[in-house]
Amino acid sequence: MTTRTWFITGVNSGFGRQLAEQLLARGDRVAGTVRREGSADDLRDAHGDRFRLAHLDVTDLPRIREVVDAAFADLGRIDVVVVNAGYGLFGAAEEVSDEQVLHQITTNLLGSIQTARAALPHLRAQGGGRLISISSVAGIAAHAGASLYHASKWGVEGFFEALSQEVAPFGGEVTLVEPGGARTAFAGSSLRTGEPLAAYDGTPAAFVRGFREGAPIPIVGDPVKIAARVIESAEQRPAPLRLVLGSDSYRAVTASLRARLAQVVPQEASAAGTDA
Repeated sequence: MTTRTWFITGVNSGFGRQLAEQLLARGDRVAGTVRREGSADDLRDAHGDRFRLAHLDVTDLPRIREVVDAAFADLGRIDVVVVNAGYGLFGAAEEVSDEQVLHQITTNLLGSIQTARAALPHLRAQGGGRLISISSVAGIAAHAGASLYHASKWGVEGFFEALSQEVAPFGGEVTLVEPGGARTAFAGSSLRTGEPLAAYDGTPAAFVRGFREGAPIPIVGDPVKIAARVIESAEQRPAPLRLVLGSDSYRAVTASLRARLAQVVPQEASAAGTDA
């Protein structure tokens, strides 16, 4: 096991918290960020100078670069940057407000992009490193009632896949983590929903109302095991571009990809028909 230094956004709860706890327990150094001040002070108190804590709301885009630059300046080398901070916005597209749309895209997509962009000069200067984006099965497979969440995660997928090709010449590697449902605050206190419209009663988009109403939703993912697999992936060479975690994620991802191929493959001849 190699001891590493990690930068992780959103270490107050969910996967970020699990990652920080497991990494610190094994002796690694962690620079973590939290949106709510005081929400990870226990980790700082327990681990001293092996845990560096900074306040960051990733919707404050200029602040992201300040925090990342300061972490690299204080710690010297950072081996793994984990872009984790985010949340889910559920509801049909016209049920969510303009403000909710903007906040979802800014948090999940623009915050992820700017965190990676802030780290890139440092990773190049040190001769490489790993970028890990906590994406989602929702970045590959789509479901009615989560269109804005999908928009943010599909954007993350495209950005980091292209970025993996950009950083390769400098020794950089990228992994997109595709977890399914997990027993975190994602479907609880972190979840945001739109205001239900009667027009969507009984339609596919209405399934997400169960989250809002507290209906029991079967969730198979263990966040402790998921975090452990993410940590293990940092040892893999070459880095896995996508890390699918959870049987539900595997089923949804493979079904989505097969469906896309089934739609596209029959169009080979008609696609060629528009060539010059």
